[in-house]
Amino acid sequence: MNATGLVKFAGALIAIALCSACSGAQEDAAVPPSSAALNVRYAGKTLSVKGRLVTAARANLGAAPRFATLAPDAVDVRKREYVISYYGTYASIFDYPKSDAQVGTIENVGGQGCSDVLYGYGKRTFWIVAGPDQITEYRVRKTKPLKTLSVTSGSPSSCAMDSSGDLAVGILYDYSGSAGGDVVIFKNATGTGTAYSTPLAREYFDGYDPNGNLFFDGFTASGDFKLLELPKGSSKVQTITTSNKVQFPGSVQWDGTYLTVTDQDTSEMYQYTVSGTKATLEGTVSLAGASDCAQTWIAKGVVYCGDAGNEDGEVYDYPAGGSSIAVFTGNFDLPLGVVAARE
Repeated sequence: MNATGLVKFAGALIAIALCSACSGAQEDAAVPPSSAALNVRYAGKTLSVKGRLVTAARANLGAAPRFATLAPDAVDVRKREYVISYYGTYASIFDYPKSDAQVGTIENVGGQGCSDVLYGYGKRTFWIVAGPDQITEYRVRKTKPLKTLSVTSGSPSSCAMDSSGDLAVGILYDYSGSAGGDVVIFKNATGTGTAYSTPLAREYFDGYDPNGNLFFDGFTASGDFKLLELPKGSSKVQTITTSNKVQFPGSVQWDGTYLTVTDQDTSEMYQYTVSGTKATLEGTVSLAGASDCAQTWIAKGVVYCGDAGNEDGEVYDYPAGGSSIAVFTGNFDLPLGVVAARE
């Protein structure tokens, strides 16, 4: 594209953003400015931002804005995608494939998200890790919380829901700032939750399979990657051995056929069949151009990436992978999560 075309295209994106802000009466369309320097450090292999550990592998703050051509698709105005920035900031709202421009904001949240489906678009509601010890439920196209649950065993990192409505929350670290790794199960997404200890020092991502088994990953105290399972109805966590090496913990999600694990270091999604305590690699989905998909979310024919390294949200064909088919434009502050839901 020549320089004149790029200017025209950027102008069109701005026009779309303004139009979306005017029409989004149910959503807070205010777009907050990006934060200043986030004081990025490492505690072992775990990234620390403003003194708080996060589940991203790396940060490349101040990345140049990227533009994209929208993929042709039927427009469903009931759909929303949420790219969730650093803890305590905001989630940026999108209505892809209608446009790739931000249409609203949910304030005072941050981290990862999940919905009441194993993959695809959640049914009317979704959850976001909202604070140092909280996880909050929201309704699609609304920005006020429906319900907030408190996590008492440490600072939450991840969340997942099974088909019966149970909510799992992973713990990145305890309140002393030392080792975490627990998973907490809220039966029917209510109450105080039951904590299960695990061999992990840092729990990063989790996801259910259709049988109600919870899979999750993270680092051990020695800094080794580990994938684990809490089988449905059991209180005993077991280690799952993968047939390939995963470099850095990433999203764990069922895709309708396989259990997938995203590797933040390689920008690849590994598709596994699981038998007993062994996960056999069946396919690899490459996310070309991604810097650090801190969380991925699989929907029909696409996968969304909250990219902490590129400071944006990206859309890829799934399971084909390859280069992104769209890049969201809006405000982002170290994206850590992404989730999709519909009315």
